[in-house]
Amino acid sequence: MGTSTVAPESDGPEDRKPQSDEAHSAFTPPLGVEQPPLPELDQPTSEFAMPKGFAAEPAAVEPEGSAFAVPATYSARQSPPAFTPAQGFPSLKLSQDAPWQDRMRTMLRMPVSERPVPEPAQKQDDDTGPAVPRVLDLTLRIGELLLAGGEGAEDVEAAMFAICRSYGLDRCEPTVTFTLLSVTHQPSLVDDPVTASRTVRRRGTDYTRLSAVYLLVADINSADQEVSLEEAYRRLAEIRRNRHPYPGWVLTAAAGGLAGSASLLLGGGLAVFLIAAAGAMLGDRLAWLAAGRGLPEFYQFAVAAAPPAALGVGASLLHAGLQPSAVITGGLFALIPGRALVAAVQDGLTGFYITASARLLEVGYFFVAIVVGVLTVLYGGVQLGATLNPEGVLNSEERPVIQILAAVLLSVTFAVLLQQERTTVLIVALNGGIAWVVYAAIAVTAGGSSVMATATAAGTVGLFGQLMARWEHTSSLPYVTAAIGPLLPGSATYLGVLNIAQNNMDDGFTSLARAAALALAIAIGVNLGGELARLFMRSPASAALRRAAKRTRGF
Repeated sequence: MGTSTVAPESDGPEDRKPQSDEAHSAFTPPLGVEQPPLPELDQPTSEFAMPKGFAAEPAAVEPEGSAFAVPATYSARQSPPAFTPAQGFPSLKLSQDAPWQDRMRTMLRMPVSERPVPEPAQKQDDDTGPAVPRVLDLTLRIGELLLAGGEGAEDVEAAMFAICRSYGLDRCEPTVTFTLLSVTHQPSLVDDPVTASRTVRRRGTDYTRLSAVYLLVADINSADQEVSLEEAYRRLAEIRRNRHPYPGWVLTAAAGGLAGSASLLLGGGLAVFLIAAAGAMLGDRLAWLAAGRGLPEFYQFAVAAAPPAALGVGASLLHAGLQPSAVITGGLFALIPGRALVAAVQDGLTGFYITASARLLEVGYFFVAIVVGVLTVLYGGVQLGATLNPEGVLNSEERPVIQILAAVLLSVTFAVLLQQERTTVLIVALNGGIAWVVYAAIAVTAGGSSVMATATAAGTVGLFGQLMARWEHTSSLPYVTAAIGPLLPGSATYLGVLNIAQNNMDDGFTSLARAAALALAIAIGVNLGGELARLFMRSPASAALRRAAKRTRGF
């Protein structure tokens, strides 16, 4: 018996052609397997489709499968108030009579979702909206000048935020660190954000330029002033090109006057005044020479601290009856970085901890440089037999009239070193004189703690300076920084360095710790005085609900 094989029928030569790639696809069922049924046209295939067994709302506004459709299991009666409080969010209205710094600072301390809709202060040339890249670039350039001039991080963010909102850019988030500025703008929830950044590579002290930048920001934020982008760029270029108000020789003379005035505060006479002034001016010129050679600021401070110490040691070796401690301490007053310290503590108290840490580290490096410069000279003087008595620093005479005049002169010369406008110098001199009177009344007359006296006097300076800044609609730094000059811890710094040079390590480090405590008391007092000033000024509506720093969100 045989078997027979039946060959399949062939339709023609076309069946013998090689099959296409689709025939070998991994998704093609093999031969002999039943083909699956085709999907119906009305069957939803979206991943947002309702599963079987769930019934949709009978009158759904959105089509089935939409991401905005209400889920079938949702019931407004059963939902807990997890996100929105029962009383709802209060309607926030910012008073236009309040300073723009307060209004912008209040908005920065709010979540983005709770900020009111902006009302652009500047009109656009057409209906296409603001030029986002140019507005962000202008914002970064202005923020760079403010941060490089020593302004606090929160005030820089407030200025950047004011510029963005003035030109109609809502949902902007500025970010300020010690050397980096960035701003992000997201037009809506579905649009891609636009981010721009700028690096601050050079810092300089020029409060005249700082005041001009504040005036530009105030005009941009004002609805009564029409400042286009081109006009803002033009004014910003003029601010950058403007020369310093005082020439170099005036700055050198101011450094000498500052050191001489500080020596008068410690009981020195006319001869001590002249020697201290000569040492400070020589140190200032050496620092300029080191800067011209490209040396870092650490070495500039060390070089500038050496001449006053050398002249003080020379006065001690001559046995001329002078006070070498007053000569050396006066030279240190011109070098202690009080401005950077105040900004560092202010950033820390307002929640900018990274920027505050960087500023404090910078202050620490400068302080170490001063100690190195003075300690090197004092160690050589001790080896030569110079009679430097640490107790002589504390035995200063009480001369109220001379000391008040010296405090006023010290504030004036400090203001010149900071390149302030001439119209603010007299106000700063008055503020500095009042600060010294408050300090002397507590520490000398009443015999109180020097740290408490320093903090109270610094608080008075901060209060008065903040009130003047609000009156003039400008920064408070020109009214505060120079006025704290008479309070700087020059005596404690010199006493610590001298004890270390004489191998009294415990007493030396104790004095240096006391100098650091006095410096922190100055910074905290200035910041507290500024906060007290805001309590007396009209604040924006609902600002009391979120008075805390930005990072704490009011809790």
